[in-house]
Amino acid sequence: MSSEVEQDPAQETQRPQQQAVQVQVKDEDAIALYANFCRVTGSPEELIVDFGLNPQPVGIPKDPIHVKQRIIMNFYTAKRLLAALQMSVQRHEAVFGVLETDIQKRLRVQQ
Repeated sequence: MSSEVEQDPAQETQRPQQQAVQVQVKDEDAIALYANFCRVTGSPEELIVDFGLNPQPVGIPKDPIHVKQRIIMNFYTAKRLLAALQMSVQRHEAVFGVLETDIQKRLRVQQ
């Protein structure tokens, strides 16, 4: 007597469905700070992202920009962050329109 079970060929090609995983996050101690400046540097192993406040966002700042926050991450985390930011910006632009990052194109000429 054979113990083999015949499988439906359609079942062999189906992948198991991925279930959404919900990660619990505790953010009571998070500090929220505003930044309008960002600098990305790094090494072959990690990226360093500095955030600060540029008091003169138009033109070249006269004073140095003080970096107040620094996040150091590996490239895997950076790639996940890139995907999350891209998705968020795409959703925003779908509702509110394209975001122009060139400030000169956003300036209105006063008459």
